[in-house]
Amino acid sequence: MNEKLAKGKGASPLYSQIADDLRFKIISGEWGDGEKIPPELDLCDIYHVSRITIRKAIDELVREGHLYRERAKGTFVLSMDHSTEKEHYTMVRSFTREMEELGKKVRTLSAQVQLIDASERISQQLGIEKGSKVLQLRRTRGVDDGKAFAYFVTHIPYTEKFSLDSKDYYGSLYDYLKTFDIVMSESKEYVEALSATPELQAVLDVPENTPILKRVRMVSRADGQYKEISDCYYIGDQYRYYIEI
Repeated sequence: MNEKLAKGKGASPLYSQIADDLRFKIISGEWGDGEKIPPELDLCDIYHVSRITIRKAIDELVREGHLYRERAKGTFVLSMDHSTEKEHYTMVRSFTREMEELGKKVRTLSAQVQLIDASERISQQLGIEKGSKVLQLRRTRGVDDGKAFAYFVTHIPYTEKFSLDSKDYYGSLYDYLKTFDIVMSESKEYVEALSATPELQAVLDVPENTPILKRVRMVSRADGQYKEISDCYYIGDQYRYYIEI
């Protein structure tokens, strides 16, 4: 495993780039709650940097509340429920509302819903037992001309009140959830760039190596009674991500 780091004038410090990569592994669920991360020397080999650089990256995540150290045992992922970090929480709004604020009207071009068993990754992200029933929602979003520019894969712990009829998910998901008095209050997100996979090429009708913006979004209600995880994919040159500070 070789991780490429940007170098040269204008690039972020190496430790900051590594911290960003480690942070994503935690937020995306690649490293689960309580999991021990690779030793510092292994991370030095992976990123091709000094131990001092790795230690600075880990120190940053410890300060943020993503990691904690146990003497003579190693460094572990801290449960999100115990994390003190708030800097990366953003105002929660639906994609439909987000686009309306930018003066764009979008619609759902296709929606597929099915009931699946929670994998190890999904169970860790949603805080449920592995194998629990999860609602998987796949939606393609676009404009009136039928051209897709976004693809969302959402996972929600299943309850019988949620419909298994795809037609019920063509509107705003959050408007649908409001009918059950479910209103989200917290959202934690992470964004990365990648090239279109074969699946994305087919769904978004784009050629190989098209730049894609991936937005991993974890949304929850303040009382912890609702949580969802969404992997959102946007065609790179057709979407801008705005941050409010």
